[in-house]
Amino acid sequence: QVQLVESGGGLVQAGGSLRLSCAASGNIFSINAMGWYRQPPGKQRELVARITSGAGTDYADSVKGRFTISRDNAKNTVYLQMNSLKPEDTAVYYCYERNRRLGEWGSHYWGQGTQVTVSS
Repeated sequence: QVQLVESGGGLVQAGGSLRLSCAASGNIFSINAMGWYRQPPGKQRELVARITSGAGTDYADSVKGRFTISRDNAKNTVYLQMNSLKPEDTAVYYCYERNRRLGEWGSHYWGQGTQVTVSS
């Protein structure tokens, strides 16, 4: 099992910035991926950004150039720096972790979610 604890959400005006953090503990493999999904009100959960243990990154097109994902492997912590926030970034943001073993990805482990609200 993996436990994830998120922090850093809140209310910000459009154009502002927020930084989310997610600390993982438990059965974390050396090869893994961590990242963030978000779920806007009334919509499905969508991938925002992810980063592998080898530091490879992927971003949703809607956040490229505005959001930056990073991680501290020694602390098993992933960060999401969100700049130039827009009202459409309003959502509950969920951290996740997936282990990779013998070439196969395991199940997602999820954090409890943190609310990000961007006012216009």
